[in-house]
Amino acid sequence: MLTKKQMEMYADVLLWGLKKARIEPFKKGDVVMVQVDLPAVELAEFLHGKLLDMGVHPVMRFGKTTVMEHDFYEKSNEEQLVFRGSWDEELFRHLNGRIFLHAPTSLTHLADIDPQRIGQVAVAMKPLRDIMRKREEQGKLGWTLCSFPTDELAKQAKLTLEQYTEQIIKACYLDQPEPVKAWEKVFNDAMEIKGWMNSMDVQYYHVASDHIDLKITPGDQRKWIGISGHNIPSFELFISPDWRGTEGTYFANQPSFRSGNYVEGVNLTFDNGIVTEIKAEKGESFSKKQLDMDEGASRVGEFSLTDKRFSKIDCFMASTLYDENFGGDNGNCHLAVGASYSDTFDGDPSTLTEVKKKELGFNDSALHWDLVNTEPKTVTAHLKSGDKVVVYENGMFKC
Repeated sequence: MLTKKQMEMYADVLLWGLKKARIEPFKKGDVVMVQVDLPAVELAEFLHGKLLDMGVHPVMRFGKTTVMEHDFYEKSNEEQLVFRGSWDEELFRHLNGRIFLHAPTSLTHLADIDPQRIGQVAVAMKPLRDIMRKREEQGKLGWTLCSFPTDELAKQAKLTLEQYTEQIIKACYLDQPEPVKAWEKVFNDAMEIKGWMNSMDVQYYHVASDHIDLKITPGDQRKWIGISGHNIPSFELFISPDWRGTEGTYFANQPSFRSGNYVEGVNLTFDNGIVTEIKAEKGESFSKKQLDMDEGASRVGEFSLTDKRFSKIDCFMASTLYDENFGGDNGNCHLAVGASYSDTFDGDPSTLTEVKKKELGFNDSALHWDLVNTEPKTVTAHLKSGDKVVVYENGMFKC
């Protein structure tokens, strides 16, 4: 397990991420919510103390246990299932920061629950996420999250707890004398790549691997962003494309644990921006119901690439946070179906109305599901001038 010194450094890195992720600087009296899975309580204690030292108000929220979560989905009547307290909305309207410590004790405990009920809850909670999104666009909110090693995560990743913990230590630079300085270097190195990607006038990107043949259209007024503090660790650079220009096939060769379900080998076919065919080696029925959650669930919200030179993650971790940042031999790309990120708008996100987002092809959904591919791949930018530029190959950006 993590030592006390490593947990203190982890807390420092999370606070670095929280501050980077917010446009406005934090000030005394701000409100920061820390959402904690119980196994991560000791890390939460370090964060609580450091937040008090910052002069902000920490609000500690502990997640449901596995039994509680299963009971909630199994026993709730229709009113209980979608209940959202007015006090939650009031809290979210005043939040300035949010940190989530992910430490699950089960990843498959909802496998017997109707996915439609899980989808109902996601849709019911969307207004809270919309409040946070709007506050983030205004520069008033920053958020970050991390994973804490648990026996369940290690078991599902087919690693020992010690091996799993070592991956977290490497990935978060907790083996460095000054982890925050290491993250600052990654942040600065990524700025150069983002500048290069955003300098091109791209009509569309073509993604090619053994099982992917996909066209991604960035759309107007877009920019590549990433390594911004939002996730610890995070090495991905991504864009929220114009969903209407997605064509072809995408395959996720990394398994996925989502909403207490296990999914493997997801294959999606897009036509005119919409998923028209869904296949999966395992969890196909669940996958279909997820993409039927609402109108936007079957459209693309994000396209991402990870450079293996940044990421030290080299094995499956049974955690989307880590798997979407896989480095290994070939890096990775991931495609998210569902909600897009308005901070990929090349302008002031606070000026984006719902009408403007729709015009630009930003997708809206209660779903955001990252599906990861780690195959060797080539990504080619087809420029509006007619030229072509290979932007990603052999797991690395080509700038």
